[in-house]
Amino acid sequence: MENLEDIRQMEQGADQALDATGLACPMPLLKARQALAALEAGQHLHVICTDPGSWRDFESFAAQGAHELAGRRQEADVYHYVLIKGR
Repeated sequence: MENLEDIRQMEQGADQALDATGLACPMPLLKARQALAALEAGQHLHVICTDPGSWRDFESFAAQGAHELAGRRQEADVYHYVLIKGR
């Protein structure tokens, strides 16, 4: 995992941002899957959400191997994830 400054730079340079704040599990992950489907391989998705369960959900999702979790951070009650679309 990258350091905090690297993660913030990836967030700013993401090809698409998804605001999933206020959505409960499993909606942030489902919305992220939909957004990733619209991206090209190698593009970055920045997901912002408030669901504490998303920390575990996005880690498990990336471990399945289709997409990479390039970075994640928590700021107060807001969670940020940068995913890279796989093939």
